[in-house]
Amino acid sequence: MTTDGRGLHTHVLDTLGLAITAGEYPPGSVLRTDEVAQRFDVSRTVVREVVRVLESMHLVESRRRVGVTVRPADEWNVYDPRVIRWRLAGTDRPRQLRSLTVLRSAIEPVAASLAAVHATPEQCAALTECALGMVATSRGQQLEGYLKHDIAFHRIVLCASGNEMFARLGDVVAEVLAGRTHHHVMFEDPDPAAVTLHVQVAEAVREGDAARAERLTREIAVGALEELDVLAP
Repeated sequence: MTTDGRGLHTHVLDTLGLAITAGEYPPGSVLRTDEVAQRFDVSRTVVREVVRVLESMHLVESRRRVGVTVRPADEWNVYDPRVIRWRLAGTDRPRQLRSLTVLRSAIEPVAASLAAVHATPEQCAALTECALGMVATSRGQQLEGYLKHDIAFHRIVLCASGNEMFARLGDVVAEVLAGRTHHHVMFEDPDPAAVTLHVQVAEAVREGDAARAERLTREIAVGALEELDVLAP
């Protein structure tokens, strides 16, 4: 596919994905390939490729003689980063943010505890570097710079846990953090207490203090939930 073709593919995929996750196409709705191709002025090949991606996310299923049918929300692959991104862009954002933040609060403290046991010296150094980067970008409304270090920090914690299941949640956490920033569900400058906690988590992991790493990470998660109560009730 050409570069233009990829752009068309992405445009159609994002538009349909956003519409489906926002409920514009209720479960059981039928999307007809010809009508989609005409609407977006793209080839049937592009539409078929988009449908294959949506099928892989369990958002739709293709039925012979029927068309492409939208599946119920409880069948969607809610861990797919693109599904998360689309849901965060819709009216269901507060509930989606809360469910994802609760997930983080259940997983990340345990991951931090394991990281304190299993992290390599290189991972400890990288974690400290990310925490210091968060400090450096925590003032002056540098949210994009802060986001970069924040995402990297949490990816390292999940990977350093030594648990491949936790590590695979890195993209999920990245979408949550990015969604909070891009949809303005954060204060103009990050909470100083939260920034300090990240530095302390890096110290606890480096020192091999599993109990402290878990406790501090749980405080981060509790703080994130409290922010949602204020910014996305």
